[in-house]
Amino acid sequence: MRIAAIILTLLVCLPLHYAWKAARARSPWPRRFLGAVGRIAGMKVEVRGTPLPSHVLYAANHLSWLDIMLIAGASGAAFVSRDDVERWPVIGWLAGLNDTVFVDRSDRRAVHGQAQTLRGALARGQPVALFPEGTTDGGTSILPFRASLFESLFPPLPGIRVQPVAIDYGAAATDIAWVGKESAGANVRRVLSRHGTVPVILDFRPPLDPAAAPDRKALAQAARSEILSVLHPSEAAADRL
Repeated sequence: MRIAAIILTLLVCLPLHYAWKAARARSPWPRRFLGAVGRIAGMKVEVRGTPLPSHVLYAANHLSWLDIMLIAGASGAAFVSRDDVERWPVIGWLAGLNDTVFVDRSDRRAVHGQAQTLRGALARGQPVALFPEGTTDGGTSILPFRASLFESLFPPLPGIRVQPVAIDYGAAATDIAWVGKESAGANVRRVLSRHGTVPVILDFRPPLDPAAAPDRKALAQAARSEILSVLHPSEAAADRL
């Protein structure tokens, strides 16, 4: 039933999206579709804090493919994703509709060009989100943030901020997390087969100014500390010692 509802929602949103694009207007329909998918999947979102509307790079912890739906629905952000997702059937096409920035993390020679692509999107005012852990394998723990993913912010662009986002699935986090060797299809089936709703908190933390950080490593650590302060306060306190 949930899969049918998602397909029906897509069929409604897709022609409206192309109509907006034909009129050369910024389309709200990817955001509305992704937010609807999160609700159809049973996620009941509470937003805390205020998402910056533009010129912002959201940095969030990463547990599930649902993270994309929830952040996009709350903020309208495009995403930074590994390049192989672009080749996934249907998913890669849908990601492209939402202006996803695809990066090849295995090719060091391509990193600079990809950083410039992301830098250009931020300079145009497009809100962009990334998951600096680079994987969901940490589960409910928060892995170190990859400083290389913040390269696009150095040298700092005027007016650009980094806003950490703590995603809290509460008691359902362990069950929802996509870890280990579970396939994408198996995880989607398992999550969509859950009964009832899951309360989820999206906590948009105070923005960070990249110009105030000495380098990208310090910026990555500061963003991670903000998220730890919400989800794992004792670990955040230990990091500050």
